[in-house]
Amino acid sequence: MSVILTRIHTADFVCISFDYYCIQYTFWRLKMISANNVTLRIGKKALFEDVNIKFTEGNCYGLIGANGAGKSTFLKILSGQLDTTNGNIVITPGQRLSVLEQDHFKYDAFTVMDTVIMGNQRLYDIMKEKDAIYAKEDFSEEDGIRASELEGEFAEMNGWEAESDAATLLNGLGIEPDLHYTLMGDLNGNEKVKVLLARALFGNPDILLLDEPTNHLDLGAIEWLEEFLISNGKAVVVISHDRTFVDNITTRTIEVTMGRIYDYKVNYSKYLELRKDRRAQQQKAYDEQQKMIAETKDFIERFKGTYSKTLQVQSRVKMLEKLELIEVDEEDTSALRLKFPPSPRSGSYPVIAQELSKYYGDHLVFKEAGFTIQREEKVAFVGRNGEGKSTLVKCIMGEITDYTGKLTLGHNVQIGYFAQNQASLLDEELTVFQTVDDVTPSELKSNTKNLLGAFMFSGDDIDKKVKVLSGGERTRLAMIKLLLQPVNLLILDEPTNHLDLKTKDILKNALIDFDGTLIVVSHDRDFLNGLAQKVYEFGNGKVTEHLEDINGFLRKKKMENLREIESRKS
Repeated sequence: MSVILTRIHTADFVCISFDYYCIQYTFWRLKMISANNVTLRIGKKALFEDVNIKFTEGNCYGLIGANGAGKSTFLKILSGQLDTTNGNIVITPGQRLSVLEQDHFKYDAFTVMDTVIMGNQRLYDIMKEKDAIYAKEDFSEEDGIRASELEGEFAEMNGWEAESDAATLLNGLGIEPDLHYTLMGDLNGNEKVKVLLARALFGNPDILLLDEPTNHLDLGAIEWLEEFLISNGKAVVVISHDRTFVDNITTRTIEVTMGRIYDYKVNYSKYLELRKDRRAQQQKAYDEQQKMIAETKDFIERFKGTYSKTLQVQSRVKMLEKLELIEVDEEDTSALRLKFPPSPRSGSYPVIAQELSKYYGDHLVFKEAGFTIQREEKVAFVGRNGEGKSTLVKCIMGEITDYTGKLTLGHNVQIGYFAQNQASLLDEELTVFQTVDDVTPSELKSNTKNLLGAFMFSGDDIDKKVKVLSGGERTRLAMIKLLLQPVNLLILDEPTNHLDLKTKDILKNALIDFDGTLIVVSHDRDFLNGLAQKVYEFGNGKVTEHLEDINGFLRKKKMENLREIESRKS
């Protein structure tokens, strides 16, 4: 018996097997996107060189690496938004690729529903052409023929279910039905992000590229997205700094490091173990090679003038010239442990709320909230977007004063605040060093470079202007500014957006050691795990205190949801 494998049209394969009595023909198409010998140079520096990798149907790939390693750049190459210096990207013919848009203003003139359906551009074009034909006053025979053709294609693409499918996606991501036909330009930033994500997911694309899809999603929406991607079964490539999310959805981990790309056929947690082993092996091979090089150079130096050893010396010189040097993957220099400055001592209860209520006009945000946060307590504010978490933070900050009830700050409370848009408030014309140096107290200026180094700004990086930094780099820089003043009440509103996994770990460990009081508004389960001792849930106009950590809270919520579902069935 023999087997013949023939490639047709890039990704069509015919497998012909011969046996004693029959010939069996098997046809299949492998849905995939592949990078073939891809190189990208920026000036003289190669960001990627001769990269070969395939992303195939049925796998969800987590693209990981440090901020600045080139993850988003590589995703843009895959999507065709960025040209390569050499090599090419090949997509299986007939497959539809969808990308999570990053331009939040691109669709401001369209309704939410139209924006989502545009995720399948061909379907949207058919809908609009049909509508235009049927709107004609002088409907011709040719129009009828064309309309019939369009109706047939429309039905094949499940066009009659388009609006209901779009609504399901929007509802799952937390966009209320009364917003489905609103103009995108009338939505806030968080709502736009969700709509653009629904657009990317619409129509079950064959290849899905997602860059930070969980940013600005609440916990419910993140869990919904996990279920959607797990059940989707297509080729998904995702960049995310949410470790729990990455672990839950990925079947493979793609590491971007030092211009190379490694494919691990495991999720993120397993990858960490394998990467440690790989680096240990690299280090061992590197050490052995360096020892051999040193011994060879010593031999050459000792015998270069000895006639009887001339051939041996020349042989060793040529060997060194041709030797391919072993490289060790970049070490995790971020392992340096950060420490917040010692906190001035505050009163025993930094924040006390009594019957606190807030309305925007007739809209209730929360009503009669009552809670006490003790000194050195670390608490999490969680809940769906728009339920009042940031509003309550602004009340505590004194930015909002038109509430009812009583809000008391304890003795000697000194607040440090990190807002969601903190990174966007940086002066883009300043360098990294200037940004920090300008706000550093004179007694600490000698330590500026050490502080920058702790957040992975070193060498030429400190002279970069803010405007060329990635989102993660900007967030790190904004966080440094927060470290420069001693405070005893830290309030962080979504501090992990755009931070890579390693930087998040550094920040989390620093916050665990922080000797003041901490309030964190976050949807990042892994970040809150082991950090927050208590959870305040925002929803349905209430602020509910939960005396559990984030895992206990989520377990309780799932049980409550299950009981709610069961009660509906009965």
